[in-house]
Amino acid sequence: MLKKFGGKVVASGVMLFVAVLFVAALFTGVGRDSISVPYTEFLRKFESGELAQVTISDGADLRFSVHGSYAVYTTANPRNPALREELLRGGVDVAEGGAAAGLAQILISVAFFAAGIFVVAKLLKKHSPSREMAFCVHDAAASGGTGCTFADVAGNHEAKESMQDLIDFIRNPAKYSRLGARIPRGIIFYGAPGTGKTLLAKAVAGEGGVPFFSVSGSDFVQMYVGVGAKRVRELFKNARAKGRAVIFIDEIDALGKKRQGASGGGSDERDQTLNALLTEMSGFAGGEGIIVIAATNRLDTLDEALLRPGRFDRHVEVSLPDLGARRAILEHHAANKPLAPDIDLAALARKTVYFSGAMLENLLNEAAILTAKACGESITRGDIDQAFMTVIAGAAKTDRSHVREHERRITAYHESGHALVSRLVSPETIVSKVSIIPSTKGAGGFCLNVPPEKMYFTKRDLEAQIKIALAGRASEELIFGADNITTGASNDIERATKICKDYVAKYAMGTAHGLLNLEVLDATGKIFDECGQLAERLYRETLDDIRAVLPKLHVMAEELLAREVLDQEDIERIAA
Repeated sequence: MLKKFGGKVVASGVMLFVAVLFVAALFTGVGRDSISVPYTEFLRKFESGELAQVTISDGADLRFSVHGSYAVYTTANPRNPALREELLRGGVDVAEGGAAAGLAQILISVAFFAAGIFVVAKLLKKHSPSREMAFCVHDAAASGGTGCTFADVAGNHEAKESMQDLIDFIRNPAKYSRLGARIPRGIIFYGAPGTGKTLLAKAVAGEGGVPFFSVSGSDFVQMYVGVGAKRVRELFKNARAKGRAVIFIDEIDALGKKRQGASGGGSDERDQTLNALLTEMSGFAGGEGIIVIAATNRLDTLDEALLRPGRFDRHVEVSLPDLGARRAILEHHAANKPLAPDIDLAALARKTVYFSGAMLENLLNEAAILTAKACGESITRGDIDQAFMTVIAGAAKTDRSHVREHERRITAYHESGHALVSRLVSPETIVSKVSIIPSTKGAGGFCLNVPPEKMYFTKRDLEAQIKIALAGRASEELIFGADNITTGASNDIERATKICKDYVAKYAMGTAHGLLNLEVLDATGKIFDECGQLAERLYRETLDDIRAVLPKLHVMAEELLAREVLDQEDIERIAA
């Protein structure tokens, strides 16, 4: 603090000195731009009495000013010894401009030059690598823990259970070191975005009652070589100073991606940063009481040196919540929200298959916002249903005057095709809503399917998903003709293509390449023909499925045109 204060004093002093010299220059005329005039003009101004002051020196020029003007003029110096006396006789103020004036001009020039260097140096220092290395990890530490415990983490029971021994180690490291036990030096939480990896890391620190250092992997990746490595060392140094702590590195794949072969005989900034992290983790003593937790969405992209025993030797999957976990998460986030008595969180949990914890929180938050906008006292089922549609498909467009009737009819048959084929090829899938209302996400309508929760998907399940995705295009072709199919199926075709690719290349369910994972062999380019044949076969089957339920397709499409939205009860009634 004293050093910082002293630096400010020095800077203020220099700026004050420059300001004084600048003002002095204004009053003395030194350093000001001058106007050069002929000597005859100088004599004319003297004879007319316009001269106010003349500075005589041994140099090549005379400097003078005139009454009523701040301008400075110069003219050729005749070096006439009698000129001084003649000017004085004429009432002109005469000043000597010899060595003193020259020295003043030199001093002022030097002062301005020094001030310029000072300002440039300050700017360079501000953006220099040393400045970039000033990593404020002190601010990341919570001295008394995070205040977050496992009670704040709904669901994730397996992940919480796997953390119990780590928490005991944080509280009593000597208990383990006495028996020669080495606690895992690092833990990686991996899973889909929004599943609660950061929250779980905070809860570990909160349960242990230790400081929590939270940084992002991108904080270590800089353009200056050596900056990231120094930040890593500084982070671990500050953590060790606390005695016991949890270091959390979010999005560790930003700095820990697999390293490629050396190019040019050297290593780049990312490699140096990763090497520094590996070195720091290898340098842990058994009883330090420091736990390093990292989070990533892509475990497969991390360098093997990070994942070996002795580094991040425990990998904990933080998966999407199951039915019970979703209900617990909804109850947790609904605790501070007034819900209407008829809201059934258990039913909402069954409806939100494949929702992450963040999505569930966002769902209830959107519902609360809708209630507040309507000045309601409590969140109703209608608010939650509208929020659910907003999260899934985007908010409904209020102005639909631009949508032509023919386009509404195409959308109605398209979405009805999805719903009926889903009921036909995957009876356990719940079709909870079909809509032809355009949304702000660009969809002309949607068919909301709630698939069953499964640990595995069979070959028939994957084929059913492809057929459901292609059903909208198949309905368009059957009703309006092959030449009148639309671009509305683009997202459906993209989804079907991804499933076809996994079907053939990842799960080896095709027939042309045997039991090989073509992604491992980096041979996914060879699957084009088989994926095309698979999609074509399933599309033909989907056309046959829709022909079998064509009367129901017409009924559902007409009801959609009349009502715009059909609920689960309406869909089951029509499809029965």
